[in-house]
Formats: sequence, structure tokens, C-alpha cells
Amino acid sequence: LSKKEEILNQNYLNICFIFTDAKFFPYLKKKTEFFIVQNLNRKKFKSIRNIMAERTVVPVDPLSHKPIELWRKYLKQGRVSEPVKPLRLDTPIFENKVRFVCISDTHEKLEELLPVIPDGDVLIHAGDFTNYGDIGEVIKFNAQIGSLPHKYKLVVSGNHEIGFEDGEELNEKQLAGLNMLGINKPYELLTNCSYLCDRQIEIYGLTIYGAPWHSMPGYSFFRSRGYSIMQKWKIIPSKVDVLVTHTPPLGHGDFNSWNKCDGVLAGCADLLNTVEKRVKPKYHVFGHIHQLHGVTTNGCTTFINASICDHKLRIEYDPIIFDIPLPSGYSKE
Repeated sequence: LSKKEEILNQNYLNICFIFTDAKFFPYLKKKTEFFIVQNLNRKKFKSIRNIMAERTVVPVDPLSHKPIELWRKYLKQGRVSEPVKPLRLDTPIFENKVRFVCISDTHEKLEELLPVIPDGDVLIHAGDFTNYGDIGEVIKFNAQIGSLPHKYKLVVSGNHEIGFEDGEELNEKQLAGLNMLGINKPYELLTNCSYLCDRQIEIYGLTIYGAPWHSMPGYSFFRSRGYSIMQKWKIIPSKVDVLVTHTPPLGHGDFNSWNKCDGVLAGCADLLNTVEKRVKPKYHVFGHIHQLHGVTTNGCTTFINASICDHKLRIEYDPIIFDIPLPSGYSKE
């Protein structure tokens, strides 16, 4: 593209991205397209429209703050959440498939779990590996996860990783520990894994994206339901094979039935819509809701609640595994 065309291209994308949620977006988009058509040939215009399609932002659902009511509405609309039997942990590992091993919410009990974690190519931990972000516990976790044989280890923070969010105030104990070690944030201690906070990694040609955000007030990485948390889901790329979040999406492994929020669907509606309408990953791994460990599907994406502990923080469940065929041209050598 020429310099003029590049400017027109970027202006088009920026305008559409900013105003996607506005009621007048269709009118604005039509006018912008008309302007660009006058300056670009049809082939180049189509390429711009393809780029725009990848950046389409799913609007916030007006009922996102009422998850139970909203899920009933979604069920009437034909949304699906069907249980799936997970693979047996002794399923053989194949050279033409990437074996993922999923755990979450180990709450400083990873050492007890180590003997039963099966081998695989990629280990995923979907958050809450500590109880309060204690520096000593982070160091222990790093050593424990480093002892596992998996070639790739991916970790996302949970709400209990206190102090891990950038810009968050650290307590005196954390500050003293970090100053002694000469580092600024607790996640810098995670040297034996890849720490995913709003970022992606490519492994064997597969894209995995991790994000820690949730809607439980008073904890690290909190964003309120609706517009606030959607700003985080908007930045998830459209082409992701495996999505890892700490919080579940609405309707999948998210029924909270043990504390003062008894009977609440804790999952995020805007995350569900982002997953189902735009990202459409093969797998979505999460935790957060301990008693809903298991696997579900909507017919397109497989959803995995990989929580290990029960609500009393005792190890209760096994890891969950899944395989994805190696993309053409890739090998595990």
C-alpha cells in the first residue's frame, strides 16, 4: 500500500474499533467505507474489510450484571453447555498430537499434587497457585512447577495472586521480600514457566493466550461485569487455539453454591460472548469455581474447569488432559 492508502487503512480500522459499541456504528461504518472506496481499488478494500472483521468487538450484553437471568435467556436462544467425559490420564501421548495437561486453583498444595500430574507437552495452570501472593509461596511454586517434566509450562494469575497486578500496592511483607531479592513484582519470580498476562505464546504452531481477569471485588485483577471487564476481553486475539483465563465464562463450570453467593452463576457473560462470537478457540481452560471441575462443550469450543482443590482448599480433583493435532509442517522434535 502507498503512504496515503496506509493512512486511510489505519484511520478506517481505528474509527471502527473505537465506535463498535456505539448505536450509530453501522451508519459511521458505511460512510467510512464509502470514503475509502473512492480512494482504494476493490481488491485492497476487501483486504481492509477482512482485517476489520478480525478486529470486530463483541458488544457488552446489557444483562451482563444479572448472570442467572441472562443464562436463562441464552438457553431459550439455543445456547448449549453439554457435559463431556475427559480423556483418561493414562491415555498414550502421540507424536502427531500436542498433549496439554491442565490444573488450576492448587492454593499452595501443588507439592501434594506432583505425583499424580501426568506427563505431556504443555502444562497449563489457570491461576490461584497461592493463597495471598506470599513471596515465599511463589518461590516454592516456581521450584515445584520447575520440577515437572513438561517442556512448556504456562501460568496465569488468579484473584488470590495478591500483588501480581501491575500498579497494585504491595504489602510490607511483599515489599521487604522483593527488595531483598532485587525485583519489583512477584511474577518476576516465575522463572520456570511462561507467565501469561494479556499475552500469547506460540507452541508447535498453536497459539495459547492467557488473561487473569475476573469479577470478584476486593481481589487482584478485579474488573466489574460489563464495560470494565470487556475492555480486557477485547484485546484477546481472534485467532487463538487455546484460551486460558482464571474466571469461567457464563454457563460453563461456573455454578457457585457453597458460600454467601449461594446459587450464583459466577461466570462472565461478556467472556462467553467473546469466546463464542469472535475468538472461537478449540479449548478454553479456566478455574476459579472449585466445585465445578469438569469439561463441557457448546459444540464448537471445549470448556475445561481445571480446579484441583475443593472449597476448603483440599486437593479433590485430578488434572484434565486434552490433545490437539500438530498443525501441518510442525513436529515436536
